[in-house]
Amino acid sequence: MYDLIIRRARLVDDSLIDVAIEAGKIAAVGHLPAEASTRRQLDLAGNCCLSAGWIDAHVHCYPSSPIYHDEPDLVGVASGVTSVVDAGSTGTDDIDEFYTLTRNAKTNVFAFLNISRIGLLRQNELADLADINKQEVKRAIDGKPGFIIGIKARMSSSVVGQNGTKPLVLAKEIQQENQQLPLMVHIGNNPPDLDEIADLLTQGDIITHCYNGKPNRILTPAGTLRESIQRALKRGVLLDVGHGTASFSFEVARQAIALGIFPHTISSDIYCRNRMAGPVHSLAAVMSKFLTVGLTLPQVISCVTENAAAALRLTTKGQLKPGFDADLTIFELRRGPQVFADSEGESVNGEQLLVPLAAVVAGEVLLTDEGKAANVFSL
Repeated sequence: MYDLIIRRARLVDDSLIDVAIEAGKIAAVGHLPAEASTRRQLDLAGNCCLSAGWIDAHVHCYPSSPIYHDEPDLVGVASGVTSVVDAGSTGTDDIDEFYTLTRNAKTNVFAFLNISRIGLLRQNELADLADINKQEVKRAIDGKPGFIIGIKARMSSSVVGQNGTKPLVLAKEIQQENQQLPLMVHIGNNPPDLDEIADLLTQGDIITHCYNGKPNRILTPAGTLRESIQRALKRGVLLDVGHGTASFSFEVARQAIALGIFPHTISSDIYCRNRMAGPVHSLAAVMSKFLTVGLTLPQVISCVTENAAAALRLTTKGQLKPGFDADLTIFELRRGPQVFADSEGESVNGEQLLVPLAAVVAGEVLLTDEGKAANVFSL
């Protein structure tokens, strides 16, 4: 007997499928017989879309952070997101507290450990190289396998002070000493220059804020892709959106996508202030913006499911296949006039809005506010 069968769910290719869940895993996908035995059944009647659970690869959800803080479930399941990755809010000084707090969350919470021991205690966490202790970082990583899934280095002038690329060189050493864990690198104002940063990155490293509108961006003044970024992409470096309060430009995104430079992952860089006041609001809102700048719905969904799982090495997530975790997102694609804002003050008119109705985590159905209001679910 299955624990749950979701029937007549609409995929992004417009086909209808059934999904059976047992013991927190996807047990079967396809067209299940009407007599299949299950404890609970959810019939979407073709009215709602279904995908693997959305993964937000860049959030800030350490509630005790003095700068960027939020609650994991507010940026997670309440927004239809089944897994979130906190991108460097904590270093070795406070990773233990963060881990403990996340054990009460319904959302799957993972962490990129800040290479600075202080995390985001202040904005210039990499200005003092003494705050980077490779032995303590290794001890933290070894002590929390499955929770710490990578490391984070913010490489912009306000963060590194006079240190240039030295923190990134140390981050690469840390990576090499710790199973080549994914490394996420924040890019912003220079120095250091993006060319110097990009030339240090290797396969699987993640550049976040890839479509920022600052001078230190992936495009040249002429609108072409920087040669250093071309080389990095050929080496297998990945591009992550990391929208945030100050790191997403519609103009840069449009130009880059027109050149064929697509994001590997779409993430929000969300925390309480830009969630409530904008311009981020939610991962769904950020995803919707990409429907206005040239990406298709299947491309957008891939960026928050299979692509994100691959980049983060979450090998049991991101796909609607038997044996994978029963993490799913149920959503609608609403059509009608929308106005979206970037981080540069530009507004764009759109016609499509992704609206999450429920997050399913390990088989547990958790309705969003929109899902409760829609009144389309009967379990």
